[in-house]
Amino acid sequence: MGGAAALEKLVPVLLAFGGGVLLARRKVVPAEASKAFSDYAFLFAVPCYLFGNIYASDLAALFDWRAIGGYAAAAAVAVAAVAVAAVARGLREPREVALRVMAGVQVNTAYFAVPVFITVFGTAVPIFPILLFQVCVLSLVVIALMELGRAGPAAGGPGRRLSRAVGASLATPLVLACNAGILLNLLSVRVPDVVLDGAAFVGDSASPVALFALGLHLGGVGLRLRGTTREELALIGFKCLVFPLLTWAVCGLFFGVRGDWLAYLVLIAAMPTPQNLFIFAQRYDVGVGLSASVVIKTSLVSLLLLPLWLQTVAT
Repeated sequence: MGGAAALEKLVPVLLAFGGGVLLARRKVVPAEASKAFSDYAFLFAVPCYLFGNIYASDLAALFDWRAIGGYAAAAAVAVAAVAVAAVARGLREPREVALRVMAGVQVNTAYFAVPVFITVFGTAVPIFPILLFQVCVLSLVVIALMELGRAGPAAGGPGRRLSRAVGASLATPLVLACNAGILLNLLSVRVPDVVLDGAAFVGDSASPVALFALGLHLGGVGLRLRGTTREELALIGFKCLVFPLLTWAVCGLFFGVRGDWLAYLVLIAAMPTPQNLFIFAQRYDVGVGLSASVVIKTSLVSLLLLPLWLQTVAT
C-alpha cells in the first residue's frame, strides 16, 4: 500500500476525528459531550459490532495461536522493559509502576483500533483475540497492582482486592459481548436475524462515533507541547515507535508470523494509550496529570504515524 493509498484509507478517520476537534474548538458541540459519545461507543455500539461479527466468524481462523502467542511475548518484554525503567528512575510504589506499564503497553482498542480497522480492512474482528488478551491479562495485572497498592481498611485484604480486580476486568461490556459471541458460535445457537441486523445497525455507528468523541475530547482540552516532560516523551516514544517495532521483531522473527496477521499485530501495537489510563489514574489517585498528557499526545502521534505504519506493514 503506497503512501497515497494509505492516506485515502484514512480520509474517513480524519474526517470524523477532525470534525470533533473543529466543533469542540468552535464550541458548536461542548467538549464535555465527548463522554456521552464515548460511553455510547464503549458500552453499546462496539459490543454490538463485536458480538455480531464474532458470532458469524470462523473461530478457528480468528484464533491464530502463533500470532496471539507472539503478541503476548512482545507485550511481556515491553512490560518488563517499562517496569525496569520505572524502578530505575526510583519509583517503588506499585501503582506508579503499573500506571507506566499501562501507558507504554496497553492499546486503545475500542475508541481507536476498531474504527481504524473497520476503515482500512473493512473489519475489526482481528482485534478481538488481542482485546481479550489485553483485558483479561494485561488489564488484570494493572488493576491487581492498583488494588494491592491501595491502603486503608476500606480497601479490604489482598484476597478481596484481587477478586475485585478480576471481576472488574471480566465484567466489561466488550468482554461480555465477545464471550457471548464465542459461546453462541461454539454451541451453534441460532440467533434471530432481526437481532443480528439490529446489532449490525448499531455496530456500524461505532467507528465514526468513537473517533468523533476522541476529536471532541482533544479539541476541548487542547494540546500543549512545551510542557511535555522527558518521562512523557519516553512513554510516548515507547508506545508509538518501540512497541510496534518490538511486536514486528518478536512476532515476525521469533514466532514466524507472516502476511495479514503480522500487519494486524503491528498496527494494533501502534495504537495509542487507552483512555482507561486516565480513568484508572483518577480512581486510584496516582499520576493523573501524566496519564492525561500521555493519552492525548499518543493519540495525536499515532494518528500522524498511521500512514507510515500502513505503508510499512504492506511492504
